[in-house]
Amino acid sequence: MTALAPDLAELKSLAEHAGTQYEGASALEILGWADEQFGTQWCVASSMADAVMPHLAAQIRPGVDVVFLDTGYHFAETIGMRDAVGAMLPITIKSALPRQTVAEQDASFGARLYERNPDMCCALRKVNPLRKALSGYRAWASGLRRDEAATRADAKVIEWDARRRMVKLNPIAAWIQDDVDAYIAANVILVNPLLSDGYGSIGCAPCTRRIADGEDVRAGRWAGTTKTECGLHG
Repeated sequence: MTALAPDLAELKSLAEHAGTQYEGASALEILGWADEQFGTQWCVASSMADAVMPHLAAQIRPGVDVVFLDTGYHFAETIGMRDAVGAMLPITIKSALPRQTVAEQDASFGARLYERNPDMCCALRKVNPLRKALSGYRAWASGLRRDEAATRADAKVIEWDARRRMVKLNPIAAWIQDDVDAYIAANVILVNPLLSDGYGSIGCAPCTRRIADGEDVRAGRWAGTTKTECGLHG
């Protein structure tokens, strides 16, 4: 493995130290640390399932950049949520587009690539666009939580994103659903209406279904396959 350049090695060390130091800190304290360290060179990535992370970040830096991956496959409700959140909060929405439109991707790889090779589809429409969108920042924040899936159980509140060579913030990693619900109620936070229509977790429309009573909240994502993550947090 190629050694990190001195400035990146220092950034990695900073992230690892802060991950220990800020475990147990509030989400606002974690985002405040990022703002002190990076100024305008941090952003939030939001899937627009709810506006919790944009709301938290805007309290620390009004006008903060919020990256939204416009995959071309979103539910209409998700696009509407993005527009409503951008209009109601003091944030700057940055919609990140894939290199190809859905029609162009179909022409290159065949229709319904998400059925035949969902990992490739996610790479083309989510992972690669996020990498490009984050290239101008030194840190990014996500709404990832440890209780969402076994694959996320070890997430730190501040960590080193080795794939993108930048700091990753997971300010609400330690929250559980009750914490999210309480924050939404206390602050009148916008929530994607699909979450009240049987969906437990919201992704692209072709790869997301409603969940049955008792199912895990992420059971509706890539149902019928072994896939559990799109690759953004891997």
